[in-house]
Amino acid sequence: MRGTLTYKILKKHLDSGQLIPGKEISIKIDQTLTQDATGTMAYLQFEALGLAKVKTDISLSYVDHNTLQQGFENADDHLYLKTVAAKYGIYFSRCGNGICHQVHLERFSKPGATLLGSDSHTPTCGAVAMISIGAGGLDVAIAMGGGPFYLVAPKVIKINLINRLRHGVSAKDLILFILSIMSTKGNVNSVIEYSGNGVGTLSIPERATITNMGAEMGVTTSIFPSDSRTESFLRAQGRGKDFVALAADDDAEYDRVIEIDLSMIEAMVALPHSPGNVVKVKDIAGTKVDQVAIGSCTNSSLRDLDITAKILDGNKVNDNTSLVIAPGSKQVFSMIAKNGDLEKMIAAGARIMEVACGFCIGNGQSPQSSAVSLRTSNRNFQGRSGTISAGIYLVSPETAALSAIAGCVVDPLSVDFSRFKYIDEVSNFIIDDTLIIKPKDDALNVTIIRGPNIGSPPKNEKISDGLSGKVVIKVGDKITTDHIMPAGSRLKYRSNIEKYSEFVFEGLDPEFYLKAKALKEEAQAVFIVAGESYGQGSSREHAAICPMYLGVKAVLAKSFERIHANNLVNFGIVPLLFTDFTDYLKLNVNDQLSISGIIEKLINSSEIIVENKTQGFSFPMKTELSFRQIQIVISGGLLNFTRENK
Repeated sequence: MRGTLTYKILKKHLDSGQLIPGKEISIKIDQTLTQDATGTMAYLQFEALGLAKVKTDISLSYVDHNTLQQGFENADDHLYLKTVAAKYGIYFSRCGNGICHQVHLERFSKPGATLLGSDSHTPTCGAVAMISIGAGGLDVAIAMGGGPFYLVAPKVIKINLINRLRHGVSAKDLILFILSIMSTKGNVNSVIEYSGNGVGTLSIPERATITNMGAEMGVTTSIFPSDSRTESFLRAQGRGKDFVALAADDDAEYDRVIEIDLSMIEAMVALPHSPGNVVKVKDIAGTKVDQVAIGSCTNSSLRDLDITAKILDGNKVNDNTSLVIAPGSKQVFSMIAKNGDLEKMIAAGARIMEVACGFCIGNGQSPQSSAVSLRTSNRNFQGRSGTISAGIYLVSPETAALSAIAGCVVDPLSVDFSRFKYIDEVSNFIIDDTLIIKPKDDALNVTIIRGPNIGSPPKNEKISDGLSGKVVIKVGDKITTDHIMPAGSRLKYRSNIEKYSEFVFEGLDPEFYLKAKALKEEAQAVFIVAGESYGQGSSREHAAICPMYLGVKAVLAKSFERIHANNLVNFGIVPLLFTDFTDYLKLNVNDQLSISGIIEKLINSSEIIVENKTQGFSFPMKTELSFRQIQIVISGGLLNFTRENK
């Protein structure tokens, strides 16, 4: 991948390994971020490392997910996060300051730097030429302690953009179009790099929408060059000193090149229940809409809310439609309050939500039964909204606002958009960082406050050389971390693994917890059988921690998504791959499986033979683990491995 922007930045941060696609490397991490749904466990794990202070250039703890304080759990966790941040030299972004990705882009993003975040949408900051990667909390904890982050040197896919988008078509439509080309699976260990004369027509917030939703394709990250638009954005944020021009070489080599003419893009929509289920908006125009929700880390910038306000101005939300709007940051909220956009929204009948993730993760605003809900967020997995029967459609702010007025789906290209003069760039953003608490020098005097919901990271034992147990659940393709560990109201138990584990696979098999717990008490292994792209979606490491706590020893799947596969390894669960997909078809729930000599076979990268004692046949499995990952699995997880190798 000679001459690519991706490899230029990776080379400057290379800690070990060779920059050859497919080979494991490690890189130095400059910045980290966490959010409260994943951060509590990340900091508990950091504490377990026994270090006095973080060793990154800057680390930030954001509170943006669980801001609905129903019960004591979320408020207690936020107090823990505040005090642990003060103890270890971490910046703390309070409730109300905004969504981590929006705030980090505004106030801390830096061209050419590396960012590791315990949230799958961390690649948002690729909009300003950062190598920004989502990971499990334990990987982030290690990085905060100065350890490198391990990844596979990626393939680099160039998406060459030419011309400009038409009025009424936005960055959300572009990324949905790209999803229709690349799909939500098959892109593991790849990076998308954007180039071409069309890049200069896209503002930083538009680029952020695109890099944000790159996560839905399963790529490691996405990245734009750092150019004059980047410089203008950073100067408007009062951070012009952070600018540096960065781009790929003209003769850079790529694994694949995709050409896209922006002037040909139409308004797009992702139908239920996958971000990859993409069609043109005009194909569903006229569909009755019950709810519209504008916001999330994908589309809550000043640009997005300004065009929303311009469309709503002088109109009323349809009598049969609910419209909610959530600004992405305090900065955005302040600016729409000052420029009159907020007044236009309220006058139209919009309900203004808290500056937070909110509806995107099912925390509030669950739609009615069997509703059609248009949302500007990034995921529309079934049940994620909090209503299992609802259909969630992913659209642009333009499509959302027009549809809220009409009460049915409207194609923006059927409307004269030339009359809407919305904000593309501003020369000065309102800068007020008072809700970001900086670490002080008196860390020794800080007492970390732990509420009764906060436990300790569960411990795991070294793997046994022989595994014997049952298949407790068999699932299909595209199983997400939301399927494994539900979000929404269940997230308040994120710091209490014993309690949270009661909800593993709750929506697919409510009896999973009891069956797995019983097998664990009998000292039998728990096996999960899965199809393709297992572990899509959130970086939520609880989708590995809680199964580990319940005795899951291996997942047998057709393929895994990157972050979840790493999380399984980090918690001592073996990710096994079918070599023949017909073996997947043969397996049934309650089949008794046995694997002998697994340690030696892992070390020697040998074929792993699984014996199905119930049906009387054996079949081969394989792994795609590095030697380092094999040692971690054998140790029973990354914490054990780190302690052993201090």
